[in-house]
Amino acid sequence: MSRVAKAHPPLPPSEAARLAEALIFCAPAPLSEADLAARLPAGTDVPAVLGEIARAYAPRGITLARVAGGYAFRTAPDLAPALRGGVPEARKLSRAALETLAIVAYHQPVTRAEIEEIRGVTTSKGSLDLLLETGWVRLRGRRRTPGRPVTYGTTPAFLDHFGLDAVSDLPGLDELKGLGLIEGRLPAGFRVPQPSDDAGADEDPLGPGDAAAD
Repeated sequence: MSRVAKAHPPLPPSEAARLAEALIFCAPAPLSEADLAARLPAGTDVPAVLGEIARAYAPRGITLARVAGGYAFRTAPDLAPALRGGVPEARKLSRAALETLAIVAYHQPVTRAEIEEIRGVTTSKGSLDLLLETGWVRLRGRRRTPGRPVTYGTTPAFLDHFGLDAVSDLPGLDELKGLGLIEGRLPAGFRVPQPSDDAGADEDPLGPGDAAAD
């Protein structure tokens, strides 16, 4: 007669929260609910566990943040000004690289020719190479147009660095105005694109080994 394996009962909520806390703390990248469900005992109420962790950390110097489609511990936003002096200054991007990054983020999937058309100037290969090197921009696919130009898009590392859960969380026109990033009178019909990292209708994914930029 075969024995039926006994299912282990779910951990008490406090213990499940401790385990989830440890998993998130040790993870090199944000963990999604599915990632946590795969590592926690079967039957664990993952959203409830995340809620318990978030509440526990809410008044502390480190909080649980949702970034890049997952969860990670981040410094409490209100403490950022006090910490800037003790953190080594990150490498600054040039104006051209910043403009290129903004265009990629809002217009993805976008080709180099389209970036140049939007900026109105030639985009140096160095700007795109730098953004690829930072890990904020990736090669997405190829346009179904003559020449099959490479398309560019942002990465989970970009979302993580800027504290975004998805590219759709990028600020819209009203938010950009509120931040003082857009000033003065805008041309009639001016709009900020609604960013999305969905596959383009005229875009094919890169094939195996097809990693060379145009």
